[in-house]
Amino acid sequence: MKQAQHSFPELWNLENRFGSIIAGTIQAKWSAKKNKGGETMGSGRKKQRGSFSFIGGMQTLTDRLCKEIEKDELKLGSKVLSLAYNCDAKSTPANWSISYASNSDKPSHCSSYNAVVMTVQYMPLSVLITTFKKENVRRPLEGFGVLIPSKEQQNGLKTLGTLFSSMMFPDRAPDDQYLYTTFVGGSRNKELAKASTNDLKQIVTSDLRQLLGVEGEPTFVNHFYWSKAFPLYGRDYQSVLEAIDKMEKNLPGFFYAGNHKGGLSVGKSIASGCKAADLVISYLDSSSDNMEPN
Repeated sequence: MKQAQHSFPELWNLENRFGSIIAGTIQAKWSAKKNKGGETMGSGRKKQRGSFSFIGGMQTLTDRLCKEIEKDELKLGSKVLSLAYNCDAKSTPANWSISYASNSDKPSHCSSYNAVVMTVQYMPLSVLITTFKKENVRRPLEGFGVLIPSKEQQNGLKTLGTLFSSMMFPDRAPDDQYLYTTFVGGSRNKELAKASTNDLKQIVTSDLRQLLGVEGEPTFVNHFYWSKAFPLYGRDYQSVLEAIDKMEKNLPGFFYAGNHKGGLSVGKSIASGCKAADLVISYLDSSSDNMEPN
């Protein structure tokens, strides 16, 4: 399926290259051992993969970025209404203009490839953070977490999955408690993502009772809701990628980044942003060198 190609590119490549995911995984591990532990970074250390976070949580990253950007250059709580390119501008920085006001006086105009990009759907998602006393969890599984297949809904499980957050990051919860991060909604249960905190607490507790044997009520609950949490890589997603490539090619100074392209994970999004930032810096340096003196 085309969706798998874009959502899970590594698995897709393994299957295409070796004929199956299992055979590809075995072959990849064998090749890594043959090459003395796999790829290494410039410093000589092995390149590691896996989950990561910060001591203060993932918001540490965005807080740091905010401190590095001047307040006048950061517009929070603003909706972008238009992004325009003027090929007749005298200088490269003047080619682009952006509008983020609440109302637009001019009618919007989008070319065909802009319209294609806008067809990508974003899925709603609720995230419930819960903690339980260790003595009240009869089956405290170790590991990353658990994903719930859609067919398990017939057994009463309504959540998408749960991360065992305190197993991965022990500093996130008191020593006598387990911390869980549970996801509800997505394309499977769009309306359920909009449910109240109390309703979601009951749903999450019920699922965790089946999966982990939790008893009683959680000692802590926090609820986050995003109406547009992540993009859905649908059947026509290849046309979206082609449209983005066309925009970057035809609009000098336009570079696309984020989970809309290249992967949904935090790591993929950070890598996408770093790549775009490098391209922007290179573009501005090149434009500065080519500007005519006054």
